[in-house]
Amino acid sequence: MNKSLCHFCFVFVAFLTLDNTAQAQQKETGTVIKPFTAHYNILHKSSPVGTGIRTLKYLNDDQVQYSYQTEIEWLIFSDVRKESTRVKLNDNHVTPLQYQFTREGTGRDKAYDWQYDIEKNLAKDLKKNRKMTVNFPENIQDKLSYHLQNRLNLIANPEQKLFVYPVISTSGSIKNYVYQYEGIEDVMLPYGLVKAVKLKREVVEKKRITYAWFAPELNYLLVKLYQVKGGVEQFEAQLSKLSISDEQTTTSAKIPD
Repeated sequence: MNKSLCHFCFVFVAFLTLDNTAQAQQKETGTVIKPFTAHYNILHKSSPVGTGIRTLKYLNDDQVQYSYQTEIEWLIFSDVRKESTRVKLNDNHVTPLQYQFTREGTGRDKAYDWQYDIEKNLAKDLKKNRKMTVNFPENIQDKLSYHLQNRLNLIANPEQKLFVYPVISTSGSIKNYVYQYEGIEDVMLPYGLVKAVKLKREVVEKKRITYAWFAPELNYLLVKLYQVKGGVEQFEAQLSKLSISDEQTTTSAKIPD
């Protein structure tokens, strides 16, 4: 089993107009994306192998905590990953402040904790207690924050079909992540039947292709992910449950057991 089973390039994009419900929520709360928790079933060759959870929480001082974690068990292979980014929001522009990642299970464990000062072109590796000078390009993102930025941008501009984001890695290098529009499909999920926009990201040098589906009726939440490498399926993730909340109420939707 390839360890890229749970490398999820969760991209959030949108190409249609916001639905009436999402527009009403935005006018009422002043936020484009409300706090949420999304649950996913993870499959390998149509067999369940684990689960994933993605959350968004609003903090003080216009900051947001955005997190994703997965747990995989397949034969003798196990993998538990937790990824989190703390960002600053200003007019729906995402500026990364701190990125954390841990991985435990079969093979070598990993842990990263980076802080970013974009204005001063500084990146600090808290695990190794070292600083790096980085010439941050405009709209720099970390390996998780770009998901949020992409979703915000495309909610605002649903006609856009090509997206390029400079992303800083855990080694301090910067690489452009590129996503292209592939069409609109009806997708059957554990959550239910939804119409979704399909995106594609291809990394030629690694022979890896990731397809991602985003549902306009759910304010362009990622609802499905599918990845192949060298023509071999790596994983599939499907939305199973979604909870959306605000300061007063919490709503949830799921299919019966």
